[in-house]
Amino acid sequence: MAKQKQISAADIAAQAQLQEEVEIQKAFETGITTLRDLISPSSIEIHSDYFRLGTKYGRTIYVYGYPRMLYTGWLSSIINIDEVIDVSMYIYPVDTDIVMKNLTKKVTQLEASMNINSEKGKVRDPELEAAISDAEDLRDQLQVGAEKFFRYGLYVTIYADSLDELQFVQHKIENIFGQQMVFSKVASSQQEQGLNSTMPQCSDQLQIRRNMNTGAISTSFPFTSADLTQEKGILYGVNMHNNGLVIFDRFSLENANMVVFAKSGAGKSFTVKLEALRSMMVGTEILIIDPENEYQKLCDAVGGAYVRLSLNSDVRINPFDLPKVVDAEDANDALRANLVTLHGLFRLMLGNGAGLSPTEEADLDQALIDTYARAGITNDPLTHTAVPPTIMNLFDTLLHMGGSGPSLAQRLRKYTTGSFAGIFSQQSNIDINNQMAVFNIRDLEDELRPVAMYIVLSHIWNIVRAEQKRRLLLVDEAWQLMKYEDSANFLFSLAKRARKYYLGLTTITQDVEDFMSSKMGRAIVANSSMQLLLKQSASAVDVLSDVFKLTDEERKRLSNFPVGQGLFFAGQNHVHIQIVASNTEEDLITTNPTETKKITLS
Repeated sequence: MAKQKQISAADIAAQAQLQEEVEIQKAFETGITTLRDLISPSSIEIHSDYFRLGTKYGRTIYVYGYPRMLYTGWLSSIINIDEVIDVSMYIYPVDTDIVMKNLTKKVTQLEASMNINSEKGKVRDPELEAAISDAEDLRDQLQVGAEKFFRYGLYVTIYADSLDELQFVQHKIENIFGQQMVFSKVASSQQEQGLNSTMPQCSDQLQIRRNMNTGAISTSFPFTSADLTQEKGILYGVNMHNNGLVIFDRFSLENANMVVFAKSGAGKSFTVKLEALRSMMVGTEILIIDPENEYQKLCDAVGGAYVRLSLNSDVRINPFDLPKVVDAEDANDALRANLVTLHGLFRLMLGNGAGLSPTEEADLDQALIDTYARAGITNDPLTHTAVPPTIMNLFDTLLHMGGSGPSLAQRLRKYTTGSFAGIFSQQSNIDINNQMAVFNIRDLEDELRPVAMYIVLSHIWNIVRAEQKRRLLLVDEAWQLMKYEDSANFLFSLAKRARKYYLGLTTITQDVEDFMSSKMGRAIVANSSMQLLLKQSASAVDVLSDVFKLTDEERKRLSNFPVGQGLFFAGQNHVHIQIVASNTEEDLITTNPTETKKITLS
């Protein structure tokens, strides 16, 4: 008996110890921070027409009415709205037999109503006739299995930082729905159920549904968010609509041209340099016209060729150079094409803003042809390997011909023996054979800059035509070319013909008004399949919104974008983009004085 009591006491002690261990385990688990603790708001307040999650206000709206016809993508304007929202759809299949019986009964009722109206001599009711027609069509489609029937619920929960902002967002969404004859209401006294219905737990607590067939359901397909992610291409940034990556190959479009508009300091050069650096990684050759010495650091980092053009440098580019083209058609047309280019160049050099008279144009044309002929170059492609003439030879031809030749020679003198002599009046001495080539024209006088940009563009065009490779040509501060008709025409010609030679032209400017006021400027934009609009001045926003048909929301954001954010257009798609770079990339390409100083100190 004593032994039995001793065993019972031991059992009691063991149970007490086990109970103590369970309590310790519970206390330990109570102190563990779970995922629910991390994501849960500090408090939830439910009111009749809104709720509050921590510091955020929210409101659930349900859709109760739809138009007779729904069109594909009608929900995309809600999906892509620049507001914080949750959208939930509930789709319940309905047995076809039940629907067929109900449709038959409904058609009978409608036809009976129409017969009664006819007997009473009432005017026909188009709405009643349309209802009968729709019901009959749906019954036929269900009968052959072409359509199925569903119950459909659509709920939208909106969030904001204040009640006023919540009201504003609600009004915006109701307007978007109303424009499409879609009717919505606030879930009054059901905000808790509305919140639960739009949370990712598949719980339809509102249960507000509408009958729809397969076709109508398909038009509300939700995955219509602007997405610019391709299997091939380079990373441009983050899609601010859905936090996806904007990975794109500009050569996949109908042309690879791009225009970049931004005010000073908005990040346009940073963006273009980042694109150039990443494009080089996939084998693209980069050619850059640099008017402000912004690309030297990048060029040196990748081992590129940096060509500094100035009156004191020993670099020479001869505008009379002919392209070493391989294509037979281009070879036959090489001299004629270069003569047209030279006409534009000398109008720029000699016109003084007033252009040339018809007589001067004719004399210049003849002088150019004679100058090439004296060097042994004619329309025969076999003669194109001869040493080309220079501006000095043209000066001599003009000086000794009749008509306006001597007068043109005198106006050309400053480029031969005058203050601008040397740089463009001698044989070329550069041979670019590098994946990146930068032509710096910062140290040239203002009067000579447009001429230099024109000649460099012509030289690059000859390189492009000589051998077809995947190339990008970056023209920074392009507004300087758009000020003059001939240089604007030449840039437009490049934009139009670039695709044939596997070239993508990137036109960069901060002077949007001057660029877009030019007829050629608008034509260049029209011939560019990609556009990037970063932060703009207030006056530029009006110009760009007219050209790109921006929405009111996009107009408002365009003048308030932070540095590195903008609107990215690619073909028919456009997204709100955030340009992102790694630390290494940023160190290579930044021109921000503060950042540059930090890098130097480190």
